Amino acid sequence: MNFEELTKVIHTRKSTYAYDYSDKKIDEKTIESVVTNALWAPTHLATQPWRFVVLEGKHQLDLSQFMASYYRELYTEKQFSNERYEATKTYAKNATLIGIVFTPNKKAKLPEWEELAAISCAVQNMWLSCTTLDLGSYWDSSLATMEYGKEYVNLEKDEQFLGIFFMGYVKENAPQVRRKRKPLSKKLSWNNKI
Repeated sequence: MNFEELTKVIHTRKSTYAYDYSDKKIDEKTIESVVTNALWAPTHLATQPWRFVVLEGKHQLDLSQFMASYYRELYTEKQFSNERYEATKTYAKNATLIGIVFTPNKKAKLPEWEELAAISCAVQNMWLSCTTLDLGSYWDSSLATMEYGKEYVNLEKDEQFLGIFFMGYVKENAPQVRRKRKPLSKKLSWNNKI
């Protein structure tokens, strides 16, 4: 892959939410390949402070119901309409769900931010992998998703649940979202010390 090809993959990566996933299932080999790419993310002292849990079976509908109930209690009907509530009750039905777990390395004694940055790199590898495979994906760390994971993913002592990586084949008629970024001039400066 050359720089231009890599740039295209990076620029076309986006968040595609589960409402836009078709009912076509992602096969196990593809899931394993995407997660394998996560394992190649950079980590200080090669701690690899992560593990991933594929949430199968009833998780899709249980997570959806959990999210709907959670947001119904948290928000007013005006903020979370009945229509949105009903849609949320089946939101994740077509998604492949991968729980993201932070497993701190006690021996390395690295700052937590470094380990979390490594996990972010791992998830970005998954995201870019999905982009090249024409799969929709996103990392959901919303309040409801975090609570669901804490309750239904077996965590060891000192582990933290960091959300769910959603993956799915995108429906043909899914809306195309135009993505924007601020210009480079607003985000890059030069500091020339002479």
